[in-house]
Amino acid sequence: QVQLVESGGGLVQAGGSLRLSCAASGSGSSIITLGWFHQAPGRAREMVASITSGGTTDYAESVKGRFTISRDNTKNTMYLQMNSLKPDDTAVYYCGGRLPFTSNFRFWGQGTQVTVSL
Repeated sequence: QVQLVESGGGLVQAGGSLRLSCAASGSGSSIITLGWFHQAPGRAREMVASITSGGTTDYAESVKGRFTISRDNTKNTMYLQMNSLKPDDTAVYYCGGRLPFTSNFRFWGQGTQVTVSL
């Protein structure tokens, strides 16, 4: 079982930056693909970015050029650097994990709120 704990959310003005962290622990935590998802009120959870254990990344079109996902395998921690934030980025951000060679993210953190004001 893998445990994920997010931190780093908060309130920021439009154009500002935040960095989210996700600490992974438990059996298999070093080999799973990790991802960031966000969920705004009344909307479905959507993937923002993902990163494999080997460092291959993928981004949603809406965040390309503004957000950067990374991971430090020595610390079992993933990060999301968010720059040029927009009010539309306001959501609860979740850290998710999936096992290699599987398609479903089955491990989830508790979420952290990101609010971007005008």
